[in-house]
Amino acid sequence: MNYNQDFEEFISRHIGPSEQDIKVMLNELNVSSLDELIDQTIPRDIKLKTKLKLDEPLSEYEFIKLLNTVLAKNKIFKTYIGAGYYPTITPSVILRNILENPGWYTQYTPYQAEIAQGRLEALLNFQTMIIDLTGMPIANASLLDEGTAAAEAMLMLFNARKGNKKEADTIFVSEELFPQTIDVLKTRSNPFGIKLKIGNHLTDELTDDIFAVIVQYPADNGTIYDYKELFEKAKQKGIAAIVAADLMSLALLTPPGEFGADVVVGSTQRFGVPMSYGGPHAAYFAAKEEFKRIMPGRIIGISIDAAGNKAYRMALQTREQHIRREKATSNICTAQALLAIMAGMYAVYHGPEGIKQIAGRIHGFTVLLYKTLKKLGFNVTNESFFDTIEISFEGKAAWYKKLQKAALKAEVNFRYNSNLKVGVSLSETTSLSDVKEIVSLFAGAAGLQFDEPKFGKSKKEESDVIPKNLVRKTNYLTSGIFNTYRSETEFMRYAKSLEKKDLSLTTSMIPLGSCTMKLNAATEMLGITRPELTELHPFIPVEQAAGYHEIFDELKKDLCKITGFNDVSLQPNSGAQGEYTGLMVIREYHIDKGQGNRNIVLIPASAHGTNPASAAMAGMKVVVVACDDLGNIDIEDLNKKAVENKNDLAALMVTYPSTHGVYEEKIKEMCDIIHKNGGQVYMDGANMNAQAGLTSPKMIGADICHLNLHKTFCIPHGGGGPGVGPIAASAHLVKYLPNHSVIKTSTEKGIHAVVSAPWGSAGILVISYAYIKMIGAKGLAKASQTAILNANYIKEKLKDYYKVLYTGVNGRVAHELMFDFREFKASAGVEVEDVAKRLMDYGFHAPTVSFPVAGTLMIEPTESESKAELDRFCDALISIRNEIKEIEEGKFDQHDNVLKNAPHTAESLIATEWNHAYSREKAAYPNAAVKANKFWPAVSRINNAYGDRNLICSCNPVSDYTD
Repeated sequence: MNYNQDFEEFISRHIGPSEQDIKVMLNELNVSSLDELIDQTIPRDIKLKTKLKLDEPLSEYEFIKLLNTVLAKNKIFKTYIGAGYYPTITPSVILRNILENPGWYTQYTPYQAEIAQGRLEALLNFQTMIIDLTGMPIANASLLDEGTAAAEAMLMLFNARKGNKKEADTIFVSEELFPQTIDVLKTRSNPFGIKLKIGNHLTDELTDDIFAVIVQYPADNGTIYDYKELFEKAKQKGIAAIVAADLMSLALLTPPGEFGADVVVGSTQRFGVPMSYGGPHAAYFAAKEEFKRIMPGRIIGISIDAAGNKAYRMALQTREQHIRREKATSNICTAQALLAIMAGMYAVYHGPEGIKQIAGRIHGFTVLLYKTLKKLGFNVTNESFFDTIEISFEGKAAWYKKLQKAALKAEVNFRYNSNLKVGVSLSETTSLSDVKEIVSLFAGAAGLQFDEPKFGKSKKEESDVIPKNLVRKTNYLTSGIFNTYRSETEFMRYAKSLEKKDLSLTTSMIPLGSCTMKLNAATEMLGITRPELTELHPFIPVEQAAGYHEIFDELKKDLCKITGFNDVSLQPNSGAQGEYTGLMVIREYHIDKGQGNRNIVLIPASAHGTNPASAAMAGMKVVVVACDDLGNIDIEDLNKKAVENKNDLAALMVTYPSTHGVYEEKIKEMCDIIHKNGGQVYMDGANMNAQAGLTSPKMIGADICHLNLHKTFCIPHGGGGPGVGPIAASAHLVKYLPNHSVIKTSTEKGIHAVVSAPWGSAGILVISYAYIKMIGAKGLAKASQTAILNANYIKEKLKDYYKVLYTGVNGRVAHELMFDFREFKASAGVEVEDVAKRLMDYGFHAPTVSFPVAGTLMIEPTESESKAELDRFCDALISIRNEIKEIEEGKFDQHDNVLKNAPHTAESLIATEWNHAYSREKAAYPNAAVKANKFWPAVSRINNAYGDRNLICSCNPVSDYTD
């Protein structure tokens, strides 16, 4: 017996191919080792000269022990801070069956709608909930957070100006908006020259230079204002109205759609989504019908499939911002799908009566607290409220200090303002004993007697703290979906029925190029539902979050070593937000040097669409650089455009390896050209899975980059979010990293906040922290090597069947590759979309379709897929090539064949009539592997044009089902 044996290494579970498989695959590529393959793939001059110095990797067991120690340093106090973040109760059936379920969290954005009907329905439920509660006609399927949603509303209305408002450049911002939202508005308005007039909506005049007004409902201090008169004045002057509304309050308050709002935004966090020290949470965005073609984010709509059955899809996709590139009015490329699904399911679980009861309970306890404090003589400044009251200690500074001290001792957090005012916000988790404790703390600080035995036992008094004209009268959540699943058994089955309609990593590999759909290991995921992480408010004193900050510090330290840079901001909560933040940092750097004129960004034609969209959002002018016939950046064109624009050159945005799936040999020369002409180099970190441990952004010559933690560093995609896009910066850019208005996160020269929370989606950073701690430096390099091996193995297996579009100088590809399907349109009438849909019949999600080159499939297998799975995928594509050949040879009609009719549903297979020349078996069971494990698409091919012509983006009410 060996008593010195170590625990099992995590890397053996993370990497798909076994050591024996790797030898076989290397032999197929005619190389003797992974090192030899990498030497043939990565340019010699950018390879790391020394190995990464990270902590020794931990086993899964050892990491869990470490995590327990770290999380014990977080302190869970009772928190009544509010300001957009509230304790909530996540129903266990949602926690267990959705948030902790890889069948939900490993899905991708639902571009392939036929195998995404479950989450599309769940997101439609979310939209319906938002439409009902806000009183607006249309809503999207979530945005990143409340602050960025408010900024998106501002920019949408700014770009929609017309008539006598075409030159208006000011938005009126209520001074009672949440401070973090104002902070984000400052950031996002600056590049466009939008002025923020921050003032009192009751007294300030709406001048002609104002194009929009934004207010908080209820206000920051809890007051419920009637904005109807303000909005009527605004409408008379052609000024649009934005309301940032507390969604839970709308169960009791008049919805903004009924008093003149044009856009309503907010957070759905308190609908069962934990605070998690700031995120992730799903924001909502609802608007008038006239904005449906310009509103940001994704809209889920109802269409029909080829058989005429109802089918869900992402509607109006041509308005998606990454498709519009430099003409974009937003850079939103993702959302918070998993959190939106949770919030929508919270409404499905509770129904209208349950939501009203929760809101009523919160409000009732707040009324009790308000009346008790008033009776004790405290100066409560707001006479109307839903869940928040503000108590002034003006002239009583000693009481204020005593309260702070006593509350700290009792492990209670209130919101302390600099003007001797204390905010108290109650929540779904507040109990009668909690209210009693709050009153006791206030009374004790003032030296007052509080008669505890009778507290809360007196007859309930009628509340008049909600103005009568603002009491909600309209029904909500009337659709059958919100009035059906009351028992946990029925709800569990409903959730499972949706999950089974969707293909996730629990079914098969998802080989999406530029998406890195790798393993999200169970041990990495364990931390996200731990109460030590979920129950912390983002604005608590930082010493209560010592465990969080240890995770942040360790993660930042490791990311600095991996990128070669000097510091990291964890604030951006998506990849596109990371791009935007990086460009804003570069912009601020140039301004600080007195070169604010530098506003031109060079972007290769091959770049992902979010690059030019992010540049547009940062106020930059995009100049496109051509690519040569081999798919590389045309270095002569780059040099020419850099020199032509040298006086105004801000940056080059470059993805490395390129989106064409190759390591460009002249990358260092490209970076030198930019630096010689006064610009900075921004590297898009989307493809870091082919860099980590082998090369680095610093090595190639970049100055700053963002990282997709939801790709390279194992945060799951969640069906379209959450994501995290931190930026890593060189020393000269560090002081410009984003700050925050509530808790300082940078220097005085840091840009304003880019998202609502100081550390963005803090609650899921533990996933990437876990991955790095368990995989270590050697493991990171092995993961990148294996990702490259897997891609080259697929290339080798399929090279005789499909043309590889681009390769490096030695005929190798990076971690992804593109196959060209354009020839089959002429030879067989087959489009690349037909191949994508046919892959569903084989049990696979399609690779990335027609990006970055139309008519291609971009495949990224990642290091987590085994040789057996790669072979199964290759066998499917080889079989499909034979099916195309049958059409080319005239054995099957160009219009009626297995590709044009794909995907095939179970319903179509058991139909009495079968009017196709091919057999039912050929349609549904094209090879032996499918027979062993069949995944059935829920619908046949969806009619996209029908869905856009007949836009329906909510569920029907119960009354529609009475027949």
